[in-house]
Amino acid sequence: MRLHTERRGEGPLLVCHPGGPGFGGSELHDLGGLDRTRTLLLADPRGSGRTGAADSYLLDDYVADLEELRADLALKTIDLLGFSHGGLVAAAYAAAHPQHVRKLVLACALAAFTDEMQEEAKRAIDARADQPWHPAAAAALAREEAGDYETPQDVGALWNELAPLYFSTWDERFRALVEAESLPPEPLRSFNATPFDLRPELHRIDAETLVITGRDDFICGPAAAAPLAEGIRGAELVVLDRAGHFAFLEQPEAFRVAVEAFLASGSG
Repeated sequence: MRLHTERRGEGPLLVCHPGGPGFGGSELHDLGGLDRTRTLLLADPRGSGRTGAADSYLLDDYVADLEELRADLALKTIDLLGFSHGGLVAAAYAAAHPQHVRKLVLACALAAFTDEMQEEAKRAIDARADQPWHPAAAAALAREEAGDYETPQDVGALWNELAPLYFSTWDERFRALVEAESLPPEPLRSFNATPFDLRPELHRIDAETLVITGRDDFICGPAAAAPLAEGIRGAELVVLDRAGHFAFLEQPEAFRVAVEAFLASGSG
């Protein structure tokens, strides 16, 4: 499937795959100011943003879409950043097409759902129990996990209740950056219904890799980053303090500096 993309910034090209699944590339904004030194190619994955709906939303489908995008760009190799679910996609792409990835950034990403991640999520959710938004967020999380949504408006409403959980310290100033009126239900429903475990494939990745996450990310934090960093040869791990899932919004400068330093280092 041909993906809709938008370019932002100036400098060497960085292909960027957002998360969700169901979010378009616009959720990445400027990646903490990374557009000052990179041309961010923000992709709308299948079924999101301005890319059309699809019949299937399996991991292999997302990987095939990235390969079609690379071919359309007429580039032998790309620098690739994946955020959240997009990090899973980016890692799967780099494992399937190791010859086509020069540098790989896995931002607040995961390779599998593990017991350690579930324990980390519970601790993080419980630690926020005194926040005024917590009851609504916890209820929305339960509904999302139960598949209690039907329409794009349903998913958007659930996300808007959930959003504070994705930050180390919620501030209403973030609302305008993350709020969504509607989100496609099909990609999320497929993701939640389809087991995955990329850990056995990580050794296939040849690209220089940065794994970066927020210390307080309840869903893709240090427990999710560890298998990626351990499974990919030579991977660098960076954990940002006072940052949740949207590390590039909460700690934009620290995120930008770490990613730019990695992308600019060595000869690739």
